Amino acid sequence: MTTVPAAALWPWPAGVATGIGSWPGADPASAVAGVLDLLPDFPHLPELPARGPWADLTGRGIAVMAGLTGELSVSGWRLVPHAGSDALRADSMLNHDLDALEERLAGFHGPVKVQIVGPITLAATVELGSGHAAVTDAGARRDLAQALAEGVSEHLAQLRRRVPGADLVLQVDEPALPICLAGELPTASGFSRVRAVAGDEAQRWLALVIASGADAWPVVHCCDPRLPVGRVVAAGARGLSLDLTRTHRSLDDPIGAALEAGVGLLAGVVPAAPDASGIRSGPVELSDPSASVDAVRRLWHRLGLAPERMSEQVVVTPCCGLAGSSPAEAAAAYRLASAGARALHEDPLLDAERGVQA
Repeated sequence: MTTVPAAALWPWPAGVATGIGSWPGADPASAVAGVLDLLPDFPHLPELPARGPWADLTGRGIAVMAGLTGELSVSGWRLVPHAGSDALRADSMLNHDLDALEERLAGFHGPVKVQIVGPITLAATVELGSGHAAVTDAGARRDLAQALAEGVSEHLAQLRRRVPGADLVLQVDEPALPICLAGELPTASGFSRVRAVAGDEAQRWLALVIASGADAWPVVHCCDPRLPVGRVVAAGARGLSLDLTRTHRSLDDPIGAALEAGVGLLAGVVPAAPDASGIRSGPVELSDPSASVDAVRRLWHRLGLAPERMSEQVVVTPCCGLAGSSPAEAAAAYRLASAGARALHEDPLLDAERGVQA
């Protein structure tokens, strides 16, 4: 039986669900209200990319980082010396989101998750003045990571003032990390690939951003099944947010080592809709919440971990963000995630294990 260190205390209660971050719609007040109603025990600050690039993953990073700024070009965000209307608009949208969160969470005590783009993904999605991605330049990668770390520190300090009862969970989103490490990011022309970022360097900049969160519980999110789990944990992540429906068994060993060390798991098991093919395959009609979390049970069974720890260490989530879903589909996904989390808490065992322990 695996013994989790006593110091590994998770900031969420047992048997809960939360979201990845993005949410349909464009109104911060209604979005925060909806998330809080659906996820009262572990809400998150919803991201609303339907408002445009000022409110998407990169735009939020532009608004948060300190000492650097950007503006929109034909191809996306580009670093510039001084803040213009685009950066000011991104900052305004972030402040409106925080105003809505502060109003709805007045008097709240418990875990609250906020999301921020990771340093490698930010460098992969922001351009230099030359038009090349910032990730192509070692100095730009360093400067972006430092600016992001400083901005995250200020961002979290503001959140603590606005919602003093919150136990903050900082989710660092790194969807581009695996392709940048593998040298698979396309160049601006699309005819070649950007040189791979060294793993040691990526780990160093991720660690810098994580450390800037002070006492916030750091989680790293990535839907790519090639996430370098060992490096992410070595960088300081105390939680992993993964799409378990895509995670390869080749990751069982590093995931198992992380879980044994007390790292929390935000387990993406509830499908988002529409899927990559454009087919709306959301969870609205799924009637068995317990079956929706069998991927978690199977993982735990393969790793030989103590089932009684599962619902304490695991938070159930959708597989990915829900910006592409309808409001009804997004609400259904959160309801199913919550029901699945309760089912996992009430009965963590697989059918095969029930027979053995009966």
